[in-house]
Amino acid sequence: MPNSIRRIAAILMVVILVVVSLYAGTSVLSPQVAADSIWRESEMLQQEIPATSTEDERQLAEVYNQVAPSVVSINVVARQAGDSRFSQQDELALGTGTGFVIDHEGHIVTNNHVVEGATSIEVNFFDGTIVRGEVVGLDPDSDLAVIKVSNVAAEDLQPVTFGDSGSLFIGQEVVAIGSPFGQRWTMTTGIVSALDRTIAGLTGFSIGSVIQTDAAINPGNSGGPLVNLQGAVIGVNSQIMSETRSSSGIGFAVPSNLTQRVAQALIETGSVEYSYLGISGQAVNLSYMEALGLPNDARGVIVSYVEPDGPAARAGFQTPSNPVGVNGFRIPTTVDIITAIDGEPVTDMPALIAYLAENTQPDQTVTLTVVRNGSEQVTLSLTLGSRPGGN
Repeated sequence: MPNSIRRIAAILMVVILVVVSLYAGTSVLSPQVAADSIWRESEMLQQEIPATSTEDERQLAEVYNQVAPSVVSINVVARQAGDSRFSQQDELALGTGTGFVIDHEGHIVTNNHVVEGATSIEVNFFDGTIVRGEVVGLDPDSDLAVIKVSNVAAEDLQPVTFGDSGSLFIGQEVVAIGSPFGQRWTMTTGIVSALDRTIAGLTGFSIGSVIQTDAAINPGNSGGPLVNLQGAVIGVNSQIMSETRSSSGIGFAVPSNLTQRVAQALIETGSVEYSYLGISGQAVNLSYMEALGLPNDARGVIVSYVEPDGPAARAGFQTPSNPVGVNGFRIPTTVDIITAIDGEPVTDMPALIAYLAENTQPDQTVTLTVVRNGSEQVTLSLTLGSRPGGN
């Protein structure tokens, strides 16, 4: 075949390929362009609120529309120590939980127990986006954690708004959004049932100022937000009190004021330092009132143990001694009762724990108002230490 004919045939073949590719609407040179044309961009779904809805229904629906896009469902693969008599090797366990976006950098708050030991973290967004997450920091003392997603555009992230957990009141209506039993973006409602509860952290230290709610919280809700009717996060759903591992109307949320402090520290340094008094204590009760001749409305923290050479011991707190018998109990009459810290009244141990966690740092000096032996008021200046075993 003459060369001129071969050239004409080759040119015709190229023209045919170009026409076919244009007709098909795809590029033979760019698979990514083809993929982009197949998969539509994720859309944020907003439910329509019917005009027939009541005012209360509309308010709840608007809270859901506002908060749900900030909430994520978390799937975790974690490694745990084998406890089988046939094998002591580590085993893989699957878990689920909830979290919520707190900034446009991709930081997400959840519970420590949701992501601790994770070898893989899958983060599911409300618009259908699924990405990998990485742990930024863990705080077992508060059972809080921060994870981060890196491949989601800042404009696609919708951070929550935080409310002031210190201004809550019993009876206030609240909403929980999470993934109970894997049922994602489930909304439940309730009220603030009680305030200033204390729950156990994961290290033996207590978490103070905890919010109690009757909004249904179940396994899978852990790490999700508890919000007020303005859609502001006031707590992180963390624990339930139940004999069946399902909601019995008693759930607990870590307060938002503590959550913000912990999240900031984890993002900045990867860990949280808590101040430490070096005491054990309990609320004033009737036996102490009778033994010490206290008024029946006395409030404060009985210092029942002082750690040798700890911050409290160095500040001059006395070790309880000289017990007397009251209704079968041995009650020390040489004892200190903390009634205020930096001028803030202290009614019980949860209040003292909460103040220290939210308002103080190690090496900070605080002023403690103390009633000594039930009759003498003294003021002690104390330099706070760091919690033992801090992360």
